[in-house]
Amino acid sequence: MEIRDLTAGDLDAVLDIRRRAFGPLSAEGARTWRDLVSPMLPEGRYLGAFDGPRLAGAARINPYVQWWHGRPLSMGGVASVTVAPEDRGRGVARALMEAAVERCAALGHVVSALYPATTPLYRSVGYEHAGGMTRITLPAEALRTLGGSGGSGGSGGSGEPGSSGGPDGSGGQGGSGGQGGSGGHGGAPGLRRAGPGDAAELVALIGGLHAATRASGPLSYDERTWRLWLADEDDYCYLAGDGFVVYRWNDGDIEVDNLVAGSEATARALWSLVGSASSVAKSVHACVDPADPVLWLLRERSDDDVTVRRWMLRLIDLPAAVAGRGFPAGVALETVVEVTDRLRPGNTGSWTFRVAGGSGSVTPSDPASPTAPRTGPGTGLGTGPGSGPRTGAGTGPGIGPGEATRLTIGGASALFAGVPTATLRRSGRLTGGSPETDDALDAAFACAAYMIDAF
Repeated sequence: MEIRDLTAGDLDAVLDIRRRAFGPLSAEGARTWRDLVSPMLPEGRYLGAFDGPRLAGAARINPYVQWWHGRPLSMGGVASVTVAPEDRGRGVARALMEAAVERCAALGHVVSALYPATTPLYRSVGYEHAGGMTRITLPAEALRTLGGSGGSGGSGGSGEPGSSGGPDGSGGQGGSGGQGGSGGHGGAPGLRRAGPGDAAELVALIGGLHAATRASGPLSYDERTWRLWLADEDDYCYLAGDGFVVYRWNDGDIEVDNLVAGSEATARALWSLVGSASSVAKSVHACVDPADPVLWLLRERSDDDVTVRRWMLRLIDLPAAVAGRGFPAGVALETVVEVTDRLRPGNTGSWTFRVAGGSGSVTPSDPASPTAPRTGPGTGLGTGPGSGPRTGAGTGPGIGPGEATRLTIGGASALFAGVPTATLRRSGRLTGGSPETDDALDAAFACAAYMIDAF
């Protein structure tokens, strides 16, 4: 079995095993797929496993930026891990994934993420469950009224589904809201249609929004990929001064790919724009932050209609990932953590984790370094009443007195994504340490990691 970079001449074979693995792909879908992946071939982002001249499997590494507590990290999004049916069970996927981890490092990605079709394969190469993509279903009528007094959109909701037009950057009458729609969406300054020429502005807007909200987990495509998606005449994109939305029609309902807003006014304007087709579409399906403001803007809310698709994360370069991540400004930490990584020996070792002033670092630890977290003024861990050692310290599961915290790279990746130490400890992914170090690590890495994009 040989793992090598794919070339343009291999794409027909890749499409063949892709169809066999995931089902039929339309001619238009195949053209879009070729447009997406062709620029990645000379960049070394598409790997193939070959049995002689025959392609047995393939895996792609998409170039993304992913935000962690509001700071951008280079992320390799592993996608389309595909093995020909006759080659399954031969270790092809594992060989591809081991090569993909190394290629992520060579490409400069400090973290990698994927949506697993199966967990054991990806866990075996260091990925661990980290977050989710939340898809919520909302009544279109409830969204239509979020725009305030003008949010009813007049009679605009009766416009035909096609009245939004394509995302070509041109003007128009306010999208699917028809002539009444523009009155209901005036709360967002500069609201306009967007097209391929707006890719750079959109990338900058996304970065600013995720930084301002100190988001953890969401990603952005590069300008090249955004230009491709914005050229799709069936996807409708609108930009505002501090927000954007991308949506489409899907079986008579509205499917929102992305909607992110930096203010209440923009959130109301964008959601009411989407809901302005309520006389045609009864429901809106949207991938959102689990704490998206729309859930607090709705007039009525009881039972959420939600599905969650899980994703996994792997730290590719542990020191660079921690150095690039954001942390809560009020938290400080210094403690020793031992990490093991079978595939990336550079991540293995005893490390001193430090967090202060919203930034973190990981450096090789001095063997004489104390394993307990440092506390005191300015550490964020407290010295007042109730801040001393907890009763029973050092007696919990996997805890020994004076031990360093020990994590596999999968456990460290989950911790990085905000999975609580209690969960990691009780699932066997964290040992050693103490209740005090657990609390300190939880305070530093706390977040609710999410994505709103599938890949």
